[in-house]
Amino acid sequence: MSQLHVIDHPMIQHKLSILRKIGTGSKDFRELLTEISLLMGYEITRDLPLEEVEIETPICPMTAKQVSGRKLAIVPILRAGLGMVDGLLNLVPVARVGHIGLYRNEETHEPVEYYCKLPEDIQDRLVIVTDPMLATGGSAVDALSMLKARGCTHIKLMCLVGVPEGIAKVQAAHPDVDIFVAAVDDHLNENAYIVPGLGDAGDRIFGTK
Repeated sequence: MSQLHVIDHPMIQHKLSILRKIGTGSKDFRELLTEISLLMGYEITRDLPLEEVEIETPICPMTAKQVSGRKLAIVPILRAGLGMVDGLLNLVPVARVGHIGLYRNEETHEPVEYYCKLPEDIQDRLVIVTDPMLATGGSAVDALSMLKARGCTHIKLMCLVGVPEGIAKVQAAHPDVDIFVAAVDDHLNENAYIVPGLGDAGDRIFGTK
């Protein structure tokens, strides 16, 4: 069964509280989301394998450690997932970035695919899928299925806020994918928005309504 990781570092919780406020504008929202994504990235990459390498400091030679093994890919679910990419790239600048385009049908609340562009060697990489809101779970489930259909076997899902309904849906459909969130909120309302949540993440990132 996939593991749910709630990253409750005090600085993440502090920044998330400011980000949730209705009065936080798009500029501050984007900056806070980038900062939180960077901090979450430390935890989501905690199990990356290391290898020993020989280097020379200004004082003497030494055996040091560097990341080895799988290379990294970041795949945001458009459009809101784009807001989490820069933070991860600040942490891992050499990561490749793919894009999956899904939008929610306002009547059925089900995701509809409209775009998919991924690195050619995506199947050989550790893939971090980003989407700020894990609400119904439909978009995340579909995005993970699309990646698996292209040979990906090592995938993690990184969201800002989730709810039990969406988390359970992803875990049922993809029990091999670990989920990382900064908070688990109470429930979904009749419009499938997270309560208390933070509103529409995409609108708040890009200043649209």
